Amino acid sequence: MKIMLTGVMFASLMACGEKNDEGAIHPQKAAGKRVVLSVFNPKVEIASQFERLVKEYEKENPEVDIHIRTVGGGADDRAMLMTQFAAGKGPDIYTNGGYEEARLWKDYLEDLSDQPWVGNAYNYALEPIEMDGKIYGMPMNVEGYGFIYNKDLFAKAGIKETPRTLSELKEVSEKLRAMNITPFSIGYAEKWILGVFMLNLAFAHQDNPDAFIKGLTDGTQKFKGNEQFTGMLQLLDLTVQYGNKNPLTIDYSTAVTGFATGKTAMIQQGNWIQPMLDKISPNMNIGFFPMPISDDAVKNDALAIGIPNNWVINKKTTDVKKAEAKKFLNWMVSSEQGKRFMTEQFKFVPAFSNIEIKNPDPLAADIIKYVKEGKILSWNWFKYPAGVSDEFGPAMQAYINKQMNREELLQEFQKSWNKYSEK
Repeated sequence: MKIMLTGVMFASLMACGEKNDEGAIHPQKAAGKRVVLSVFNPKVEIASQFERLVKEYEKENPEVDIHIRTVGGGADDRAMLMTQFAAGKGPDIYTNGGYEEARLWKDYLEDLSDQPWVGNAYNYALEPIEMDGKIYGMPMNVEGYGFIYNKDLFAKAGIKETPRTLSELKEVSEKLRAMNITPFSIGYAEKWILGVFMLNLAFAHQDNPDAFIKGLTDGTQKFKGNEQFTGMLQLLDLTVQYGNKNPLTIDYSTAVTGFATGKTAMIQQGNWIQPMLDKISPNMNIGFFPMPISDDAVKNDALAIGIPNNWVINKKTTDVKKAEAKKFLNWMVSSEQGKRFMTEQFKFVPAFSNIEIKNPDPLAADIIKYVKEGKILSWNWFKYPAGVSDEFGPAMQAYINKQMNREELLQEFQKSWNKYSEK
């Protein structure tokens, strides 16, 4: 789920010629097959489901052998991907977040404007990966994040309504704690939960996020003194106060498992954890509510919803591989098998008008509801200067560990932004 771009690594990538390597990929199959495709998948939540999808495709296309490498969760998938490209072993299919990241990787992105699925994609879903009137990636899905809560535990604590403000969230946390229920499952060993998703709330709640980001770069805006960033840090403090012990040693999987097994009542995550929850505790009675950063109930009432990633094709690979990769991507969102896997196995909210969710899971249903009501906060980390996100998460971890105070943290944000925006 993370987007972590390192300028130095990208520079080394660009200086290196691409030599896509097929060696030792499924050697027992490769000898009898015409095309071997390598896929870099950053979504650990659907690793096994994606493997099954590929097997279905290979049954229909026996001349194609697809090898998947899944890296994500607690691992820095972007750094690993850049290392592969720099070594001349970049995958044939990988992902790109769009906006600034797409511009950085443009030389490695195949133009997909003429692909059949483009006409079915929602316009807003194509925006992050469109450059100069061309489409360079296929939207993976629509995702949203906020606080996911256990409705049964809320009911046990006598909580009848979800909190809409910071003050109400504190009251809810007190009620849960009084019933010996840990309010929050927090896995702050993961930098991306802090430096990407939590921090984005402050950007998304600006009157004009794009203008604010531009202002940070040209010096007309500052982190310090900005009420949205102050409110975001108040929310962070509250989750630490009412969360599980030792948050800086709790990883993604442990935090999700704690929530799934009923040890905690709330978790800051997105609908991407639905397959994990289903595996651990099927049919959990759960839902979303927005993450408040103030006591303004109306302004807080929106979920952060966006396109998490786009499937892209390595422009430097062979023409044969590019043709087969395009066929596979189109099959994923046009065939009955692909559409069924997307909605029933991956638990995705599709970014395409031709894919219908017949019985959405609770988290998907809430996202669809917020989209229909127009209560959406933007995803902005793809728009930051390349490399700056690498420093936000560690700084917030240092803040949680009381190595710096709130003012010092905001100053650290400013230093990082200034450093990377000057490159």
